[in-house]
Amino acid sequence: GVGAMTWSPLACGIISGKYGNGVPESSRAALKCYQWLKEKIISEEGRKQQVKLKDLSPIAERLGCTLPQLAVAWCLRNEGVSSVLLGSSNPEQLIENLGAIQASGGGGDTSADVLPKMTSHIVNEIDNILGNKPYSKKDYRS
Repeated sequence: GVGAMTWSPLACGIISGKYGNGVPESSRAALKCYQWLKEKIISEEGRKQQVKLKDLSPIAERLGCTLPQLAVAWCLRNEGVSSVLLGSSNPEQLIENLGAIQASGGGGDTSADVLPKMTSHIVNEIDNILGNKPYSKKDYRS
């Protein structure tokens, strides 16, 4: 009966792809108070994350969605997650992110409805690319 409320499913905008070629001057990471984010992006680990994003792109393309939609759906597909906090900077970003759970714009277009497409096969593909699936040690004493 307990669920997690996750935050920052787009990793402070990193998953949006805007940092693929460095830190744009108009981005959050360019602000002085977000120096920690800039350092994270330009670090060796940040470059490894960009490679993983490129590896995830074909999965998003196959599912007919964007990387941000894939990230939100990946978070929501976890049975332990009750909700995902989105930090959109504008209405367009919010609409895009909501495409993870519903088709936007009506007209019967369900291509952006990503959550139902998160099969165990897709989740395993994503988990293999990310390499950060937590290990669950069952306690058989209870």
